[in-house]
Amino acid sequence: MIRKLWDTTAAEALFAGWEETLIWSCLQGCMGEIYVDDPEEPLSAMAIVGDFCFLAGNPSEELVSFKPEHCQQDFIIMVPRENRMAKQIERSYMDRARMVSRYAIKKEPDRLDREKLERTVLNLPAEYELRQMDRELFYKCRKERWSSDLVSQFTEYEAYESHGLGVVILKDGVPVSGASSYAYYNGGIEIEIDTKEEYRRQGLAFICGAKLISECLTRNLYPSWDAQNKWSVALAEKLGYRYSHTYAAYEIWGY
Repeated sequence: MIRKLWDTTAAEALFAGWEETLIWSCLQGCMGEIYVDDPEEPLSAMAIVGDFCFLAGNPSEELVSFKPEHCQQDFIIMVPRENRMAKQIERSYMDRARMVSRYAIKKEPDRLDREKLERTVLNLPAEYELRQMDRELFYKCRKERWSSDLVSQFTEYEAYESHGLGVVILKDGVPVSGASSYAYYNGGIEIEIDTKEEYRRQGLAFICGAKLISECLTRNLYPSWDAQNKWSVALAEKLGYRYSHTYAAYEIWGY
C-alpha cells in the first residue's frame, strides 16, 4: 500500500544527490508531498508537486500508477531517476505516456551577475510597466491561462506573499509577461517564466527573468532554472546560467 510520508527523512537516501529543487521542496516540507511503498524502509519513492512527479528507487507499478487524492489534474510530468523506473512508466501508461527531453541547468550562484541583470531591466520599452507581483496581479495572473502557472502552486495570495516572489510586465495595465516562483525551497525558488503569445519574441521574458533573478540575489535566494525546451536553455544562458545535461521525462495524459 502506498503511504504519504509525514517525516520525509526516510526517503532522503532514495533522492540523495538529485539536484532538483522541486524534490527539495517536498523533502523540506515546503511544498508538495512524498509517497513511498513502505514508510519505515522505503524501496520506492515519489516526490510530487504541481505538475511534476519524480520517481526514485526500485520500479513499482503500484507507486507509478498511484494518484494522490489532492491531484485534480489529468496531466502530469513524470521524471524517473533510473531507466528501470522509466520502463515501468511506459508499461503502466502505454500510449498515454510521451517521452520528452528536458534540460537541466547548472546551479552556480557565483555566475549570476546582479549588476548586469539590473542594466538589462533598464531596456524595457517605455510603453511597458514592470511591477512586483502583488495581490491584484496575483489574482489577475491566476485568471488567465497563459499566466496561471506563475502563481498556480499557491492557493491564496497570503501564501505567495510569505513564500513567493515575482515580477510582471504590463501593457496598458494588462499583464503580458511574468517571472515568478513556481515553487520554493529553503534558500531559493524554482523559476517560472511565461509571456502572452502575441507579445513573445520581444525580449520581455528576458527582462522579467533578469529582474526576478536580481531580486533573488538581493534577498540571498537562489533562483533555480530547469528548461522545458532549447528556447528556455538559450534564455537561461543569456541570463548567465550554464547548461548541465539533457534528461528524459514523460508527459502523462489521462493521469
